[in-house]
Amino acid sequence: MQKGKLFLIPVPLSEGAERISYTLVHQDIINKIDEYVVENEKTARKFLKAAGLSIPQSQLIIHDYGKHTREKMDYNQVFANVMKGKDLGLMSEAGCPAVADPGSDIVAEAHRRGIQVVPMVGPSSILLALMGSGFNGQKFSFQGYLPIDKGERSKKIKDLENQSTRDKVTQIFIETPFRNNQMLSELLRIAKPSTKLCIAANLTSPDEMVLTKRISEWQNTTIDLHKIPAIFLLFA
Repeated sequence: MQKGKLFLIPVPLSEGAERISYTLVHQDIINKIDEYVVENEKTARKFLKAAGLSIPQSQLIIHDYGKHTREKMDYNQVFANVMKGKDLGLMSEAGCPAVADPGSDIVAEAHRRGIQVVPMVGPSSILLALMGSGFNGQKFSFQGYLPIDKGERSKKIKDLENQSTRDKVTQIFIETPFRNNQMLSELLRIAKPSTKLCIAANLTSPDEMVLTKRISEWQNTTIDLHKIPAIFLLFA
């Protein structure tokens, strides 16, 4: 029996950004799939509705892969219908599944079971920020979250800056939104005045901001990033 496929379906990054977040193919795919693995069921159902789902939501099978359930995930149950030929969708809470996202474990399990994985086009805050930064797009590194400890974080920032200077690599990282302002303060305190910093915030929303300046220029700029989804990019 031929196995089904695992479709990796991106989710909009911001409220009301559905039209710029997916292609017409998304509607075709979601209307032939009735089973999903999702990080946030409420977000997933909202996206499916906005994307033009015609299947009654009551008929959907939803596997919860949230942080409180993923360690207990029964992969045999998740992939049972896929092994019988049905397709399965994977969605993160926002953006692309499995990129800075725990869904990579689901993808890895699909590969172990010989299931074809189909990544779909959609918004990635990391790539959108890189595109808009003006930094080196030929060589870049996503660092995820930097250390919380101030001493370790300071050392990490210096290390990233030094590596960027040496290898001309764009360093990309994120912070929990309520700590964005502290991160910016640390960057302005530690990085060299000539180093360039790009901040990309609220990507794909009406008040989107992608702004690149040298550290010396940022030091004279007033900006409030508290609780705003943001990406930081450093290039020395």
